[in-house]
Amino acid sequence: MTHHDKTLTSSGFYVSQEAPIHADDPIPTPTAPAPDILRCAYMELVVTDLAASRVFYVDILGLHVTEEDDETIYLRSTEEFIHHNLVLRKGPIAAVAAFSYRVRSADDLDKAVAFYTELGCRVERREGGFTKGIGDSVRVTDPLGFPYEFFHATDHVERLSWRYDLHTPGELVRLDHFNQITPDVPRAVNFMQSLGFRVTEDIQDDEGVVYAAWMRRKPTVHDTAMTGGDGPRMHHVCFATHEKHNILAICDKLGALRRSDAIERGPGRHGVSNAFYLYLRDPDGHRVEVYTQDYYTGDPDNPVVTWDVHDNQRRDWWGNPVVPSWYTDGSLVLDLDGNPQPVVAREHSSEMAVTIGADGFSYTRADDERDALPEWKQGEAAPAAPAAPSEFKLGNQL
Repeated sequence: MTHHDKTLTSSGFYVSQEAPIHADDPIPTPTAPAPDILRCAYMELVVTDLAASRVFYVDILGLHVTEEDDETIYLRSTEEFIHHNLVLRKGPIAAVAAFSYRVRSADDLDKAVAFYTELGCRVERREGGFTKGIGDSVRVTDPLGFPYEFFHATDHVERLSWRYDLHTPGELVRLDHFNQITPDVPRAVNFMQSLGFRVTEDIQDDEGVVYAAWMRRKPTVHDTAMTGGDGPRMHHVCFATHEKHNILAICDKLGALRRSDAIERGPGRHGVSNAFYLYLRDPDGHRVEVYTQDYYTGDPDNPVVTWDVHDNQRRDWWGNPVVPSWYTDGSLVLDLDGNPQPVVAREHSSEMAVTIGADGFSYTRADDERDALPEWKQGEAAPAAPAAPSEFKLGNQL
């Protein structure tokens, strides 16, 4: 991370104006214009046990069923007016079949075809859509290996915001974002910028290695993020609530149902995005985030926030540890024939490997302030790094 063009804030991160990100092996930018993407719209998940998934997403999380049959369930959150924002489809392998985006007009589907065809990507178009409730659609396997969909036409359904009789204490109100795992984050971000995405936040080190980046089309912190790791895989799909107490209600419900083992991480507050969060794992291991209270990013000069990878408050503002599975696990993604995409190993440093907080208690003081830590948190010096605090292990790591 170079600091000459970044301003250090009183909160401990840096801000700067967005610039095209450098990639060692960039994907060529097509001469064809990119489609005008409005927002992330829905994800199609393949699940191996449809009944168990229905219990998790409908009975526990409270998503609303638009339609269902023996093979597929179409779900939506409270504020959604399009047919669905999550599809659960029964299949032999748990995976992601589509990251779907709504575009501004039908003409943008022609642009999507031209844009990805110029890149040499496989492109399929169906006038009747790939799922119920969605019209003319384009699906592609993008240069990063992810299955993307673009559509404009959709069936409208009732927005249930006024149906308080249907709401639960942990009501999920909208689809907020996707998060994708990719081996080369700068290459991925550079490509997404050519598709019209804007960077809002990222994580870097002093050598300029980019560990993750958050990008948006709608005026929030992100519609998708690129997380460094073995990929292409899906890290998580995220639904928003109105308030923090909704997330706490979900935790209480899981505890009451003796389903607390579905909680992977949290609740807590992110440094990145400033959002309150909870990470869950569904019966197939797909990761679902529940999230609230990020910030507006819609102005053209919205500053990019850059976090130092060694700042243990970047992932959790309170300095709580990140469980290793959160860094290592992800869902497979499918090609357009329904086959799992091969996973390529990340060659750059792992974020988990460079962060003490990933393995135990976080240390949020500056180096020259560590003596001020209470003795119970200092521990004994780790053998490999006698000058550093020891790595307190979580229970499942002992």
